[in-house]
Amino acid sequence: MRKMKRQPTHPGIILKEDYLMQLSVSIKDMADILVVSRKTLSKIINTRGSITPDMALRLSRAFNTTPDLWLNLQKNYDLWHAARDSKEWRNVTPLSPGLLNSHI
Repeated sequence: MRKMKRQPTHPGIILKEDYLMQLSVSIKDMADILVVSRKTLSKIINTRGSITPDMALRLSRAFNTTPDLWLNLQKNYDLWHAARDSKEWRNVTPLSPGLLNSHI
Protein backbone atom coordinates (compact mmCIF):
# COMPACT_ATOMS: atom_id res chain seq x y z
CA MET A 1 0.00 0.00 0.00
CA ARG A 2 1.40 3.35 -1.03
CA LYS A 3 1.62 5.62 1.97
CA MET A 4 0.60 9.24 1.55
CA LYS A 5 2.27 11.39 4.17
CA ARG A 6 0.18 14.54 3.76
CA GLN A 7 -3.51 14.54 4.53
CA PRO A 8 -5.52 14.88 1.31
CA THR A 9 -7.69 17.96 1.10
CA HIS A 10 -11.34 17.34 1.88
CA PRO A 11 -13.45 17.75 -1.28
CA GLY A 12 -15.59 20.33 0.54
CA ILE A 13 -12.57 22.61 0.86
CA ILE A 14 -11.84 22.23 -2.85
CA LEU A 15 -15.49 22.91 -3.66
CA LYS A 16 -15.45 26.04 -1.53
CA GLU A 17 -12.06 27.50 -2.49
CA ASP A 18 -11.67 26.40 -6.10
CA TYR A 19 -15.27 26.70 -7.23
CA LEU A 20 -17.61 28.74 -5.03
CA MET A 21 -15.14 31.45 -4.06
CA GLN A 22 -13.69 31.68 -7.58
CA LEU A 23 -17.18 32.05 -9.07
CA SER A 24 -18.51 34.23 -6.21
CA VAL A 25 -21.39 31.84 -5.62
CA SER A 26 -22.95 31.62 -2.15
CA ILE A 27 -23.66 28.35 -0.40
CA LYS A 28 -27.38 29.05 -0.61
CA ASP A 29 -27.25 29.78 -4.34
CA MET A 30 -25.13 26.69 -4.98
CA ALA A 31 -27.51 24.55 -2.94
CA ASP A 32 -30.36 25.84 -5.09
CA ILE A 33 -28.41 25.04 -8.27
CA LEU A 34 -27.66 21.52 -7.00
CA VAL A 35 -31.24 21.08 -5.74
CA VAL A 36 -30.09 20.17 -2.23
CA SER A 37 -30.59 21.84 1.12
CA ARG A 38 -28.22 24.55 2.26
CA LYS A 39 -27.55 22.40 5.32
CA THR A 40 -26.43 19.43 3.19
CA LEU A 41 -24.03 21.55 1.16
CA SER A 42 -22.78 23.38 4.24
CA LYS A 43 -21.90 20.07 5.93
CA ILE A 44 -19.75 19.10 2.94
CA ILE A 45 -18.07 22.49 2.70
CA ASN A 46 -17.32 22.47 6.44
CA THR A 47 -15.83 18.94 6.18
CA ARG A 48 -18.58 17.34 8.25
CA GLY A 49 -20.20 15.65 5.25
CA SER A 50 -19.01 13.44 2.42
CA ILE A 51 -19.42 13.47 -1.33
CA THR A 52 -21.92 10.75 -2.19
CA PRO A 53 -22.31 9.31 -5.70
CA ASP A 54 -25.48 11.38 -6.09
CA MET A 55 -23.70 14.57 -5.03
CA ALA A 56 -20.79 13.73 -7.35
CA LEU A 57 -23.24 13.56 -10.25
CA ARG A 58 -24.79 16.90 -9.27
CA LEU A 59 -21.42 18.62 -8.90
CA SER A 60 -20.11 17.18 -12.15
CA ARG A 61 -23.13 18.49 -14.00
CA ALA A 62 -22.98 21.93 -12.39
CA PHE A 63 -19.24 22.43 -12.95
CA ASN A 64 -18.75 20.38 -16.13
CA THR A 65 -16.38 17.96 -14.40
CA THR A 66 -16.63 14.21 -13.98
CA PRO A 67 -18.29 12.42 -11.07
CA ASP A 68 -15.04 10.48 -10.72
CA LEU A 69 -13.19 13.67 -9.82
CA TRP A 70 -15.41 14.25 -6.79
CA LEU A 71 -15.59 10.59 -5.76
CA ASN A 72 -11.81 10.18 -6.03
CA LEU A 73 -11.24 13.26 -3.87
CA GLN A 74 -13.55 11.76 -1.23
CA LYS A 75 -12.03 8.27 -1.56
CA ASN A 76 -8.49 9.58 -1.10
CA TYR A 77 -9.54 11.59 1.95
CA ASP A 78 -11.41 8.65 3.50
CA LEU A 79 -8.66 6.09 2.87
CA TRP A 80 -5.99 8.35 4.33
CA HIS A 81 -8.03 8.76 7.51
CA ALA A 82 -8.91 5.06 7.72
CA ALA A 83 -5.25 4.05 7.38
CA ARG A 84 -4.23 6.55 10.04
CA ASP A 85 -7.11 6.23 12.50
CA SER A 86 -7.68 2.47 12.45
CA LYS A 87 -4.95 -0.01 13.18
CA GLU A 88 -7.09 -3.16 13.03
CA TRP A 89 -6.63 -3.57 9.28
CA ARG A 90 -2.93 -4.17 9.97
CA ASN A 91 -3.87 -7.41 11.81
CA VAL A 92 -5.12 -9.02 8.59
CA THR A 93 -2.77 -11.74 7.37
CA PRO A 94 -1.97 -11.41 3.65
CA LEU A 95 -2.85 -14.50 1.63
CA SER A 96 0.05 -16.23 -0.11
CA PRO A 97 0.03 -16.26 -3.94
CA GLY A 98 -0.23 -20.07 -3.99
CA LEU A 99 -3.34 -19.99 -1.84
CA LEU A 100 -4.92 -17.35 -4.04
CA ASN A 101 -4.27 -19.32 -7.25
CA SER A 102 -5.83 -22.50 -5.81
CA HIS A 103 -9.18 -20.68 -5.42
CA ILE A 104 -9.33 -19.23 -8.92
